[in-house]
Amino acid sequence: MPDWILWVMIPWFLFMIWFLATGGYFMFRKFMKGMPKEDGKSDLDWQDYYIEKTRHLWSEEQKALLEELVQPVPQMFRDTAKRTIAGKIGQLAVEEKADRITESLIVRGYIMATPKRDHKWLVQTLERKQIDWTPYRQLFQ
Repeated sequence: MPDWILWVMIPWFLFMIWFLATGGYFMFRKFMKGMPKEDGKSDLDWQDYYIEKTRHLWSEEQKALLEELVQPVPQMFRDTAKRTIAGKIGQLAVEEKADRITESLIVRGYIMATPKRDHKWLVQTLERKQIDWTPYRQLFQ
């Protein structure tokens, strides 16, 4: 076998190991979210419950704000991110017995449902829309 074939196969082999490990990691995370907890429901079941329970509370304006906030997420993962954030917003709305989804609920739910690296985008978006984000400063910690 010529040496050049070996030099092609080694990077390809390393790439495939990395590619499969990355996919396996995300599949395992999804699997763990689908596992039932002590109450018999999984995180995904609760997320769907809160979304369905609060679906009628969303206005078109609030849906547009949520859509704008998930813009930095790659298109392939945007729907999943939007459902996760909407589930957290719905949970807050149910706990507070809200009669509609407000900007405050959206901002708090976004902060609680996303990693810290996404908070910079939130602050930039709120400043661009001239929404005061200082009341939520303690949630960024």
